[in-house]
Amino acid sequence: MTGKIYAVEDDVRFAPDLYRGSAAHYDRYRLPYPGVLISDLAGRAALSGRGRLLDLACGTGQLTFPLAGWFGEAWAVDQEPDMIDLVRAKAASTGLTNIRPVVSSAEEFRAGPGAFELIVVGNAFHRLRRQVVAKQAREWLQPGGHLALCWSFSPWDGALEWQRAFGGLLDRWKTALGAAHRVPARHAHARRELPDAELLMDRGFQMVGRYEFAVEQQWTLPELAGLIRSTSFLPASVLAEHGAQFDADLAAALGPFTTEGRLADTVSFAYEIARK
Repeated sequence: MTGKIYAVEDDVRFAPDLYRGSAAHYDRYRLPYPGVLISDLAGRAALSGRGRLLDLACGTGQLTFPLAGWFGEAWAVDQEPDMIDLVRAKAASTGLTNIRPVVSSAEEFRAGPGAFELIVVGNAFHRLRRQVVAKQAREWLQPGGHLALCWSFSPWDGALEWQRAFGGLLDRWKTALGAAHRVPARHAHARRELPDAELLMDRGFQMVGRYEFAVEQQWTLPELAGLIRSTSFLPASVLAEHGAQFDADLAAALGPFTTEGRLADTVSFAYEIARK
């Protein structure tokens, strides 16, 4: 382990309350990780069935719940209290007793050495102080334990004509509502200069690999409107009284591309896994 310290992301900080009030939209409209990804991850991590899971920046438990059955205990950690309230309610409603919800940022969370068999971060590692979290994660993992960074790709970032129209619509609305600043401008630059895999190897991890899975998805306009309300840049709290106009603009921009009210998409899900 080189223990190198990089200044590239020192000035990249996301506000701690970007998702405040969006938990219901997040839980309903975020696509679930496909079962094939969950099973593949469980197999590559060689889970014992008795260990402990840590889901950092867990949202409403998109990784916690499908993975919980492989563990004796699953800790779901997020700094947004309403996210954790929803995790707690879902655990109670489904009768899952091995889920432990915790309100904490990833950076301030504390656990003992070797406490976890697997640590996962879903769609969030870029928002964390990666160097700090990687160092802590290695300490929290048991020998031979794994850290998995999981991702899904957004429909407004695709190359299809309707996706380009969608991305343009979002850019116009972020500008109109003064929301562009909600995502730090340098965060993408920081990850280009210091990719996740390089950072993890510098922190003493051994990279196992990157695995990607494609899922066919048929979006409706209401689903896309709900998905946007689950984002950090145009959540319901930012759209506020402009929500109806946003929905109308969304329908006007994307409606011409629909077939029987739906938009076809191939959504990619992926994870990178590293071993302690």
